Parts: sequence; structure tokens; C-alpha cells
Amino acid sequence: MGKVSTADRQPRNGTFANGMEYLSWGEGPKTLLFIQGGPGSTVPKGMLRRMFRWQFDAFLHAGYAVWVVTRRRGMPPEHTIADMADDYARLIAEEFGGRVDVVVAESFGGMVGQYLAARHPESFGHIAMVVTAAELSDWGKDVDSRMATALAGGDTTGAGTIFAEYLLPGRRVKWLRRLIGPLISRRMLSGTDFPAQDVLTEVHGEMTFNSRDVLPLIRRPVLLICGGADQFFPARSRRKRPD
Repeated sequence: MGKVSTADRQPRNGTFANGMEYLSWGEGPKTLLFIQGGPGSTVPKGMLRRMFRWQFDAFLHAGYAVWVVTRRRGMPPEHTIADMADDYARLIAEEFGGRVDVVVAESFGGMVGQYLAARHPESFGHIAMVVTAAELSDWGKDVDSRMATALAGGDTTGAGTIFAEYLLPGRRVKWLRRLIGPLISRRMLSGTDFPAQDVLTEVHGEMTFNSRDVLPLIRRPVLLICGGADQFFPARSRRKRPD
């Protein structure tokens, strides 16, 4: 395994011509595009940036340039998850020479990745979808909808408390969520990193998302990584619709 140079460790920030923001490390000949979760996508900062950097360290050692790319800013309210996949495909065509070596699509990003794989298989060499499925659970839709509504209304503390349900679900720890909600708000949900309307657009996309009809169109191999106790994408939502 190669050594990661000082230059490769330095992050690069910017905005592509279409309004998609990015954070990048490495200058290797191979390219990894990371499509992050949501609702809401942001360029990682502070502790979250360090976590992302550690997460992709092995790829940097293997000679990859890693790109964390947000969704478009100012998406129209009717923008669907399929449309978001088209945005990434156009980005790859315009900014990455038409193809990246690896796509890693996580959670909400994995929902986008399903449409990218089905509609634009020429845009990547390999794709991994992490903690995602054909449909979001009712619990997940409820939590994300409440969090997005709080953010849109400027209640970042309330959004932070709701966000804590991701980590601490259930009534017994409601008091703890209220305790750590303000901390999460200050650290992760300032409301300035992603437009509130874009968050609502992504939530609307979640509410109507069901990819079972498009899954048979995916012909390229997919690495699917899921957890057995995932409340957003439980095992039943990873099954095909019965014939």
C-alpha cells in the first residue's frame, strides 16, 4: 500500500459550474465519487471532515482522488431522485471526462445511486451502495420530514433534537435527545450549509421514492452493504416486489 503524500492530505473545496459543491482529496489517477446521505447535502467541515478523510484513507493509499459532491443548489421543488441521478451523470460527463472509476453512494445517496446505475451505467466503473434500499421505511420518512420542516422554519435546535433520533430512537431516551439536540444543531445543522428548500425537495423525493420498477434495469454489478438493524432501510424494503 502506497504512502499518502502531504499534498494528498490537503482538502480542496469548490463549486462546479452547475452549482454542485465539492470537497476533494488526492491527485491519484483513479477517481472515486461519493454521493452522501440526506436530506440535505453539505461539504463536510470540522470533525465531520476529519471523519470523511479517515473513511477514504485506504482509497487515497491506493491512488484514488476522492470527491465528495453535494446535490445541486436551488433544485426546483418538483426535482425527483431520478433527476438528482441525472445531475450526477451530467457532472461526470462535464467534469470527469464521462466516467469515474468508483461511485460510493450512501443512504439517501444510495437512493440516487440506484437511478444512476439504472439510467447511466456508462458513467462509472464500479458502484457500491451503502445502507440503502428500494424504499424508505415509514419511520424514516417521518423523522426526515419532521427534521426538514424544522430546518425550513429556522428551528435548528428542534432539528438537532429530531436528528438525534437517528442515533437514539425510542421514547425512553427522549430526554437525552433534548439534551444533545442543541449540540448537534451547532455542530451539524447550522442551516447555512444547505438551502432549506433543497432539504424539503429531497424529503419530498423520499416520500415518493420506490425504485422497484427501475431495479431490473440495473445490469452492472452492485456491491450492496446493509445493516441488519437499519431502521431507515429494514430488510423487507430490500426485497423485490413479488411477481
